[in-house]
Amino acid sequence: MSDASGGIVDWSVFSRTRTELGAEFVRILGYFREDGEKSLARIEQAMQRRDTAALVIPAHTLKSEARQFGAEPLGECAEEIEYAGRRAIEMRVFPDDLIPTVARLRPLYQQTMELFDRETNPLVERRGGGFGRAAVNQSFGRI
Repeated sequence: MSDASGGIVDWSVFSRTRTELGAEFVRILGYFREDGEKSLARIEQAMQRRDTAALVIPAHTLKSEARQFGAEPLGECAEEIEYAGRRAIEMRVFPDDLIPTVARLRPLYQQTMELFDRETNPLVERRGGGFGRAAVNQSFGRI
């Protein structure tokens, strides 16, 4: 397992989830990718519309799913949005202070998914060359 994640992924949690899910792991990880994209879009749209209530459910979903795969920083960021949204609903205000947190969310999600891809797909590491690329030693065998 890669340890160059910079603390973005807790690989022990990731590995445990992978073991527990067995053959279903790749499918469930795919659901996380789809749900994560949808949650991100809904959170960003809610911020643009200044719709506090619309922040809570997608942030909760993203938090729970991220933590299932060991993506603790992503889970923490989503949790901050969820709880701030809940507090803002109770206080009947919009949580403008969440703008920097929401701005961090998509890049963190993308970094997390890149790490997951590297860990689950051995071809990701080899994309720099290989099939379809010209050989470096073009003069081999020529006189």
